[in-house]
Amino acid sequence: MEAATSTNQSLFIPFITAGDPSAEATIEIALALEEAGATILELGIPYSDPLADGPTIQAASKRALKGGMSLEKALKLVPQMRKSGLTIPVIIFTYFNPLLQYGEERFVNEAAELGIDGLLVPDLPYEESEHLAQLCEDHHLSFISLVAPTSKQRMLKIAERSKGFLYCVSSLGVTGVRNELDPRVYDFLKTVREASKIPTAVGFGISSNEQVKVMREHADGVVVGSALVAVIGEREEALKNKETRNSALYEIKKFVTSLISS
Repeated sequence: MEAATSTNQSLFIPFITAGDPSAEATIEIALALEEAGATILELGIPYSDPLADGPTIQAASKRALKGGMSLEKALKLVPQMRKSGLTIPVIIFTYFNPLLQYGEERFVNEAAELGIDGLLVPDLPYEESEHLAQLCEDHHLSFISLVAPTSKQRMLKIAERSKGFLYCVSSLGVTGVRNELDPRVYDFLKTVREASKIPTAVGFGISSNEQVKVMREHADGVVVGSALVAVIGEREEALKNKETRNSALYEIKKFVTSLISS
């Protein structure tokens, strides 16, 4: 993780849902994203009640769950990605309930053994995350913190303890494509960036090349989720079919290139 976040390169962190539209396609999508310029991959664990996610990622979770994807199966995709040539860090994005049912210690142990680089739990408040954060530190996993535009004192506390990169939420609410971002986000990002010892990446609503360019002026990178997941969802059948998958992967790479080109 340190290598990916310690250079002057702008971070591009795509989010995909494990198992959407299939386990095999997920591996190839991950490889295509690295080829297109991803510096870190967020691999989302499908969940039936994703409170922080809008309809696009909710639909992706439903598709993945219908296909039989689980937390355990998703973790095991990572060494398969590595075997296929993936070199960038992989962050697991999961809600706390599946993690709690799986077992925090069990998860951290297995994640470390399987070559996973970090963990992000969007519904675990900072004030309740100390135990899990310490487990991750003990196993050399980056515990990624989310920081939203709330009180300055709380933002500074989160920034001080964060590892890997600091995920800055562009606006309160759920994920999803937004035509315009709240103008107050710029002051928020300035405050967080000045307080953070690690790179900052902004997400929630980043969906156009123009937004990426603007956000790169105020943060060290961007996280793109819903816009990419929508492109994947539109190509569900093509990605499931080996004969048409390469064409769909090309279209995904083309979308990413258009999104992050300077």
